[in-house]
Amino acid sequence: MTTTNEIADKIAADHQLTKAQSKAIVEAVFREITTAATTGAETSIPGFGKFKPKDTPEREARNPATGATIKVAAARKLAFTPAKALKDALNK
Repeated sequence: MTTTNEIADKIAADHQLTKAQSKAIVEAVFREITTAATTGAETSIPGFGKFKPKDTPEREARNPATGATIKVAAARKLAFTPAKALKDALNK
């Protein structure tokens, strides 16, 4: 697993930044993706992929332990679609 601190450390080493500066950049990127998602906007990062908020309707599901039918509330989720370059890199 890679953490935001590990990403920030790698950016700091590659670009002669302090760890605090690179961590602020990484957190700002994630904050902007979050802000866009909460407003319903899609975020596209060329060569990486797209983050798109989606609404899921209310539905019925079954409790596997008891077999009882329960209602699952409507919710929003964030879907990620990888770019072709990322898919190609994963499948080398």
